[in-house]
Amino acid sequence: MHEGKSLEEILEAHIEFTRAREGGVRADLRGADLSRAELSGAMLTYADLRGARLERADLRGAKLAAADLSEANLRGADLRNADMTETVVAGADLTDAQLGGIEFFRAELTGAKLCRANLRASNLRDAKLHGADFRGADLTTTILRETDLSGVDLSTNDLSKTLLPAGWKKPDAS
Repeated sequence: MHEGKSLEEILEAHIEFTRAREGGVRADLRGADLSRAELSGAMLTYADLRGARLERADLRGAKLAAADLSEANLRGADLRNADMTETVVAGADLTDAQLGGIEFFRAELTGAKLCRANLRASNLRDAKLHGADFRGADLTTTILRETDLSGVDLSTNDLSKTLLPAGWKKPDAS
C-alpha cells in the first residue's frame, strides 16, 4: 500500500497512463517503501520514484525510461537488463546494485553512489556522471563513449575492458 492504494492498482493505472488511455494516472511512488519488491519487467516509464526505498528490489528487465529516481535508495537492487534511458538517478544510492546490461543512455546520474555496483556490459553513453562515485564498481565492457567524465574519479577502477571516450586518459591514483 502507498497513499491508500495497492501497488498493483498504481501500476495498472500507470500502464494506462503510458498508453495515453482514459483513466491512466502517472505512478507517484515518491518516498514509497518498496524494499525487496518483486518488480521484474514492470512498466515504470515516466514513474515518479523520488526518494523511494528500493533496497534489494527485483527490477530485472523493468522499463524505467524517463522515470525519476532522484535520491532513491537502490542498495543491492537487481536492475539487470533494465531500460533506464533518460532516467534521472541523481543522488541515488546504487551501492552493491546489479546493473549488468542496463541501458543508461542519456541518464542523469549526477552525484549517484555506485560503489561496488556491477555495471558489466552497461551503456552509459552520453550520461551525466559529474560527481558519481564508482569506487569498486565493475566496469568491464561498460560503454562510456560520448560521455563527459570530468568530475568523475575512476582512478581506482580497472578500465582495461571499458569502452572509454576517444582520447580519455586515466588519471593517476593519488
